[in-house]
Amino acid sequence: MNDVVHVDHPLVRHKLSYLRDRRTSTGDFRRLVKELTSLLTYEATKELPTETVRVETPLEWTQVERVSGKKLAVCPVLRAGVGMLDGFLEQTREVLVGVRAAIDRALEEGWSMVLEGVHLVPGMLRDEETLEPVEYYVKLPTDLGVRDAIVLDPMLATGNSLAAAITAIKKEGPRSVSVICLVSAPQGIERVHAKHPDVVVYTAAIDRELNDRGYIVPGLGDAGDRLYGTK
Repeated sequence: MNDVVHVDHPLVRHKLSYLRDRRTSTGDFRRLVKELTSLLTYEATKELPTETVRVETPLEWTQVERVSGKKLAVCPVLRAGVGMLDGFLEQTREVLVGVRAAIDRALEEGWSMVLEGVHLVPGMLRDEETLEPVEYYVKLPTDLGVRDAIVLDPMLATGNSLAAAITAIKKEGPRSVSVICLVSAPQGIERVHAKHPDVVVYTAAIDRELNDRGYIVPGLGDAGDRLYGTK
């Protein structure tokens, strides 16, 4: 399917195997999420437009390619999506501006800031009885119309929260929206594309199904809890 890109690389499969392992520590889990997101980012950004510019090397002037235009707005869905942010930024720091210190301030101030190129939006909780999304924070920029939005959300389970997040982002009119997930369920992919058929999902795995609690199986558990050491 053109609207789902399953990144089936040996290193992706290797790192995902440790994310699935319940014995993996919180610190190692966090590091592996960063590394796996970094690998997925290569695939999700390969169609970015470029422009030719001239630079001076130590030996002579030459023409090189750089990403053109206003570039990207990365939108990690709170809270687990923030755990993917460093891995994304590791490959895109030249495409995004003024990132790390502003993120730290935003975390301290309760997600109350909009960053240049990085927008901590939206915050979605899942009602564990209905499995429907409950929005608790949305803060979107005014210039999304000149940017391509990439949404970070580690687990695409029911798809309800992610579909709602994409709806909130689309209201600001980005040029395009795509999604990077670590693990997806077929039901979640179907739900997102029922609402947003134009959105491409990049994922490291498409698992078997959801259980009766709406968790992906075999999955890797609750990504947010494993990232932050909570229950």
